[in-house]
Amino acid sequence: MAGTSFVDYVKIHCKSGNGGAGSTHMRREKYIPKGGPDGGDGGRGGHIIVRGNKQMWTLLHLKYQKHHKAGHGGHGSGQLKTGAQGEDVYIEVPIGTIIRDAETKEIMFEISEDGQEEIVMPGGRGGLGNDNFKSSTNQTPRYAQPGEPFQEGWLILELKVLADVGLVGFPNAGKSTLLSVVSAAKPEIADYPFTTLKPNLGMVSYRDNQSFVMADIPGIIEGAHEGKGLGLRFLRHIERNSLLLFMVPADSDDIHKEYKVLLNELKLYNPELLDKERLLAITKSDMIDDELKAEMEQDLPNIPHLFISSVAQMNILELKDLIWKHLNK
Repeated sequence: MAGTSFVDYVKIHCKSGNGGAGSTHMRREKYIPKGGPDGGDGGRGGHIIVRGNKQMWTLLHLKYQKHHKAGHGGHGSGQLKTGAQGEDVYIEVPIGTIIRDAETKEIMFEISEDGQEEIVMPGGRGGLGNDNFKSSTNQTPRYAQPGEPFQEGWLILELKVLADVGLVGFPNAGKSTLLSVVSAAKPEIADYPFTTLKPNLGMVSYRDNQSFVMADIPGIIEGAHEGKGLGLRFLRHIERNSLLLFMVPADSDDIHKEYKVLLNELKLYNPELLDKERLLAITKSDMIDDELKAEMEQDLPNIPHLFISSVAQMNILELKDLIWKHLNK
């Protein structure tokens, strides 16, 4: 997910197809001088359909394809022939994609399963042919329905990363380093803030061939819920994590204070995030001795915690055990 290949927000224009018009045809055959109406119905216009695809993990394919247009329905014809149905257009998206109306910002629906299909712009219905309007008092109706018109509009597609564990912390808390150690993910790692500009996912192997998915979310800063730093753009990815692993470096001035700031940013963004299971990892702990750890223990948040070091491989297995235990509570 490094580089520009991860796209989690796109705006697209969709236009469904017109419904075909019904036919006003009258039956004309040599030995049937008064054949009556035999106009067929028009075909419906094509739908714009969003479909979930578990093989996809980004909206990159839609970034450069902004316009999606379905086919028009065919007109009805004589001998009760129905017009052809307009061609539907399918838009494949990753699991966890939310579709909003661009004008009202209202959520229309969410794609949560592989193969799930939702019609975002229905095609117009085909008009009825004159055969539908014949009766004992109106035996030769010379009118039919026109097809219903298309629908069009702009939609916003937002992807929220689906992961079992979300890493929450300030920039340079060691989130990317941990992900690179416990999984095959290769996030960019450097000693300056905001190295991580895109969420990174990694599959973490566990005992007995089991595994779980970990997400490295770009660093949060105080005021992130107001749009400061990168937080506002990426806070939404935390909503889809089953468990939140808070990460604070051992050389922090006040671990408890940093934890409270992070927790407060989540609360101000979405209070429901406080209902998620929370763990704490004190990173870079290879730099401190047991005596200092014991002293720090006195003022840690009242949640399950571990002193770890990704570089020194310290307590990494124990961290996996702790995460697995709380994922399966």
